Amino acid sequence: MKKASARGARWWPGLPLLAFLALPLAALLLRASPEGLLTSLRESSVWQAIALSLSTSLMATALAVILGTPLGYLLARGRVPFRRAVDTLIDLPAVMPPSVAGLALLMAFGRRGLAGSYLNLWGIDIAFTSLAVVLAQLFIAAPLYVKSAALGFEGVERELEQAAALDGASPWQAFRFVTVPLAWTALLGGAVMTWARALGEFGATIIFAGNFPGRTQTMPLAIYIGLELDLNVALTLSVILIGLSFLSLLLVKGVLHREWR
Repeated sequence: MKKASARGARWWPGLPLLAFLALPLAALLLRASPEGLLTSLRESSVWQAIALSLSTSLMATALAVILGTPLGYLLARGRVPFRRAVDTLIDLPAVMPPSVAGLALLMAFGRRGLAGSYLNLWGIDIAFTSLAVVLAQLFIAAPLYVKSAALGFEGVERELEQAAALDGASPWQAFRFVTVPLAWTALLGGAVMTWARALGEFGATIIFAGNFPGRTQTMPLAIYIGLELDLNVALTLSVILIGLSFLSLLLVKGVLHREWR
């Protein structure tokens, strides 16, 4: 009895914050009625937002993996000049206000932007297109993958890579067959978290890509409009996003727990 009461007493200090975190989620899920969900799912605009969010977030995640894996390996293994400044630069998009990130992307890739003005000469317009959605998601979410990849590569002992080199493996073969398999949990976890973050991106997207149904209106943007036009649509998309986020976190935690065991 004393042990049980002692364990219960340890829970009490953490309950207020736990209740605060759970209450809004519970309120949202309870407010979303099954009838309202089914009605909203019959609307084409809802499916357009879902399809656009899934396609753009997957593209952003793929780009983060392709471009972020070499950068993560470089941070873990290479001698990077001004490493602390580079590391801070990678972290910055993830912590800066999303509106600032959207404005920065607009100043870089808009028609009169730093790079966009040159792209415009070739007839390439990025701002307020589906590509702008992908770039906004990539800009905000890619740092999560790079940091996770760097931590995973740091956990691989260099002696194993050196042993592969002594056996005749090229640097690429050592990376592919030794380093990546040993760091795969960190890479997978980083990719899933990057996808979840890209899926929920709002602030940078609405400034850089706009909110055009069927073209740039992702689920978070459709929720924003739904608050003014149709609450059931906003609730439906919110429930879907919560479910996808929960499943992605469950996947990451399950893989990490399995690897730890």
